[in-house]
Amino acid sequence: MRLRTLTSRAVLAGVAVALLSVLVTAMVAAPLAARAAERQARDSLRTQAGIMGELLRSRLQSPRTVDEQRLVAQWRTLGIDAYLIRGGRADRPGLPAALVSRVAGGQAFSGKRLVGGRMALVEGRPLGNGNGVVLARHLATGFWRQVLGAMGLPLTAGLAAGVLAGTLLGRRLARPIRHAAGAANRLRAGERGVRLNVEPPQEVADLAFSLNALAAALEVSEGRQREFLLSVSHELRTPLTAIRGYAEALADGVVEGDAAVRAGETVLGQAQQLERLVTDLLALARLDAVEFALAPMEVDLSGLVRDAAQAWAPRCAAEGVELRVEAPAGVVRAFTDPGRTRQILDGLLDNALRVVPAGAPVVLCARSPAILEIRDGGPGLSDADLAVAFDKGALNRRYQGVRPVGSGLGLALVAGLARRLNGHIEAGHAPEGGARFTVALPLPDPNTRRTNPWPGATTVVPDAEEERR
Repeated sequence: MRLRTLTSRAVLAGVAVALLSVLVTAMVAAPLAARAAERQARDSLRTQAGIMGELLRSRLQSPRTVDEQRLVAQWRTLGIDAYLIRGGRADRPGLPAALVSRVAGGQAFSGKRLVGGRMALVEGRPLGNGNGVVLARHLATGFWRQVLGAMGLPLTAGLAAGVLAGTLLGRRLARPIRHAAGAANRLRAGERGVRLNVEPPQEVADLAFSLNALAAALEVSEGRQREFLLSVSHELRTPLTAIRGYAEALADGVVEGDAAVRAGETVLGQAQQLERLVTDLLALARLDAVEFALAPMEVDLSGLVRDAAQAWAPRCAAEGVELRVEAPAGVVRAFTDPGRTRQILDGLLDNALRVVPAGAPVVLCARSPAILEIRDGGPGLSDADLAVAFDKGALNRRYQGVRPVGSGLGLALVAGLARRLNGHIEAGHAPEGGARFTVALPLPDPNTRRTNPWPGATTVVPDAEEERR
């Protein structure tokens, strides 16, 4: 039996427990059985001594006869040595002299003595005139044979039952784990429809429930990954097709003069789109990495919003979108990385300008406590959209061909950045009629502002002169 399996170890443990139980039972029961057997043997020997004394009382008054010898031989067949005492002397050696003298002197004896060099139960009966009879039963023969015979069968049956119960119990306990191991191997092989029956005991039910939940989570995760890869592949194919077409035209000399310049501008624009897509993919891949750098410091969100509005004003004007800023005159403090926070604002603004029609507003808002908000007057999001707004490619797949969409990575990147900044982002409905994105950032804490609140991030703390600037 290989002891590397749980079944074999459980069986071995059951056998060991059964054997130990039998040994303990034998240790406890053997003295009790020995005392009971000894008491029974003593009572039997006492009765037999009385009977033999009555049979020999008159015969010992005369010389030794054949009948006496026959009686002695008959007792010996029962495992009892019979000694006859005449005139104060035993008929053969073996009895202690003190015992012979006591019985010949008219005193009965009941107890243990060495007879023939071995310990024996002894019963002596005086018969008068220096005569008597002594019966001896050696403890090393019939007595222990009786004890072992009485205990052997029950102990053997108990050991066999224990071994059988241990084997069955071990196999029963190991069966759910074998099933779980088989299910895990099937999951590893790529099968995602694996499910286990949830059955007691509680630990086995917990194991089955956890494995079923893992299989379901893997199924959902891999489904999303496939959809995401399809979406990214589509986004990559579109600019690559344009770049390849214009590159072939330029290589063949089909496009010349001003048309070549326009073709080059188109290729450049498509290459920039590819670069943004690759950059977003790399940023998403690095979000949870240890080397993702953060430089947390006390930041004025009002100033950050005004700077972003100034940078985006030309594009908003070119697309006919009204850009508004809502920020208090005072400082709205937050403890965050200004570069990564600006990346969040830029991502949300780019997402809004992709869908907001000309004449509709885009609002940049900063308010206490450490809140950034971007609202727009675009088509907005449905309640169902809000639940998946930050999933990679979810809105891209939902609105492909319905309205302008991006790669589906922008909102996922924004949500990942907010999480790494120890903040929170949520999507909702804007009063302007479109979508609203609210970002809550950490507040400055004088006790912790010079510590790193983001595990795994590289913290750069500005000195006092930089903070004043």
